[in-house]
Amino acid sequence: MSTGSEQGIVGGIRIDIKRLHETWMALIYPRQRATDEGVLGKWTPDSQFGLALYRLWSAIGLPVVALTYPLVLLGAFLRFQTRRVDSTATRLGVVGVVVLSVLVWGALIALARYQLDLATGGIVAVAAASLVATVSAALAVVTRRAGGRAVTVFVSYPFGVTAIFLPPVVAALFSPAVADAVIPLSDSLARWLLFNVMDPLGAGDFLRANFEREGAAHAIIWFGISVPLGWLLGLLVTLADLVRPT
Repeated sequence: MSTGSEQGIVGGIRIDIKRLHETWMALIYPRQRATDEGVLGKWTPDSQFGLALYRLWSAIGLPVVALTYPLVLLGAFLRFQTRRVDSTATRLGVVGVVVLSVLVWGALIALARYQLDLATGGIVAVAAASLVATVSAALAVVTRRAGGRAVTVFVSYPFGVTAIFLPPVVAALFSPAVADAVIPLSDSLARWLLFNVMDPLGAGDFLRANFEREGAAHAIIWFGISVPLGWLLGLLVTLADLVRPT
């Protein structure tokens, strides 16, 4: 890597950290982030006590920035990937996305029916997963076009994650090679959610008595996981947009 490239990376990191700290300051104080025009100067308190509180809040923000900045970098990476997917979905359009999903899932249903000799219950599970994934893909595109940060983060991203993650989970039900990678992870996530989320909410005993982590249940598990995972992905991308707009 050349010296110029290293200086460019260091300079970019400095700008990111500066913006992130300014955003932290702006949670309480006005006019903290620099503007492109530079007309309005950064606001600072005009009293000694106010200035002491201002500096205290600034100092508290330093470890917060240090812990948050890796999430900004992760968000920037995820933003790049999601924009590639979004660009493809935009070119295909809602009808194209639905047709592509129907073709892929139709092939998987045919494989399960005629090549794997799957029982009727398994065919129904695959068909149900195909319907959920297809509708999720269509809704992800539609809600993304609807605009608005909140709609994108809390609606579009969960639908998109569902459409992407559900096919390999269903494939794991038929392929031992895929199952070796997907099912243990699915089971570990389900256990973690059961003991750390559901038990404190009082729902753990009910789920243990009425829900088995086997077969098609893994598809249901991943559908449940895709919602908070989509929210997390959307929030990380939003954080990257806030700190590094371009």
